Amino acid sequence: MKYLTLLLFTLLLGACRTTAKLPETDRILADLRLANSYFMEKWPDTGKRIVTNKSRASNIWTRAVYYEGLMALHRLDPQPAYYDYAVDWATFHNWDLRDGDTYTRNADNQCAGQTYIELYQIDPQPERIKSIKASIDSMMNTDKIDDWNWIDAIQMGMPIFAQLGVLYDDPAYFERMYQMYSFAKNEHGDNGLYNPADHLWWRDADFDPPYTEPNGEDAYWSRGNGWVVMALARVLELIPEDEPHRAEYVQDFKDMMAALLKVQREDGFWNVSLHDPTHFGGKETSGTAMFVYGMAWGVNNNILDRKTYVPALTKGWNAITKDALHDNGFLGYLQSTGKEPKDGQPLSYDKIPDFEDYGLGAFLLAGTEVYKLAN
Repeated sequence: MKYLTLLLFTLLLGACRTTAKLPETDRILADLRLANSYFMEKWPDTGKRIVTNKSRASNIWTRAVYYEGLMALHRLDPQPAYYDYAVDWATFHNWDLRDGDTYTRNADNQCAGQTYIELYQIDPQPERIKSIKASIDSMMNTDKIDDWNWIDAIQMGMPIFAQLGVLYDDPAYFERMYQMYSFAKNEHGDNGLYNPADHLWWRDADFDPPYTEPNGEDAYWSRGNGWVVMALARVLELIPEDEPHRAEYVQDFKDMMAALLKVQREDGFWNVSLHDPTHFGGKETSGTAMFVYGMAWGVNNNILDRKTYVPALTKGWNAITKDALHDNGFLGYLQSTGKEPKDGQPLSYDKIPDFEDYGLGAFLLAGTEVYKLAN
């Protein structure tokens, strides 16, 4: 009898652990609107310079990532205010890149081009695509492929090549994109920035072995790996099924997702240091949102197994909306800009990071995919 009672209890406990549900679609959309409204109301002037430790143009990478999320929200919830907000921003900057540097090779400064291209696809006015195409084409006119020497750059720049390749039906963009991705993966640092044993990425050459975290493990920064997850999902959504390197991107994506599944916290978040939970361990919103986005996108596109990943992404999404999203739309537990776990610490529910925009962009991307999954 005791055995039967224990067995029943175990089964019930297991069921409780696996029956966490996503919110209704109305609730998901309400949370997305809330977070986005908070930001749009805080930044009504889309061209206003961003002042933290110094003054920066409002089309830097942090803001560009927000607009990636806003465009995803607009596709789900096509409110004219969202479109106008994005167009006002791009128009203020003359549809050019940071500080008017059209021919930059810096992926951070090219990131705004992802939104410019999406807006061009809605209304194909030549000025909308002129600068970002010129920037990428100037790179294509050289043999240099080592620009992405930090993994954030993969998200900032890689999807632009995919967008242009599709838009102009030109596989040369896909091939150059792969060459640059492969160089970052296999060549930068001592042996590339990707560890095929752990299926995770070191942020840049400063963090590959022999560098370790305090517990002796490899240094895998959560948001850094989140950038790669975002890039792969956005690229795979765009490129053709028969693109020659698609299978490698899919395998890298699946391998990363499996590795990330193993290190999710019990509360649904991911630590800033993926293999050292004692190194500034705790709730962190941006990396968590990126991983939820990747998992939800992967399930929605039949790349990831639903039974395996829906419980994890559900736990992650519910953790963000329950523990990080304020009643006014502010997102807490967001790590400030940086490149490693210690940057911007300590985090808290109320602490305002140096930039709020990229975390919101990741949240909007995650939420739009979670909405599709719950619909």
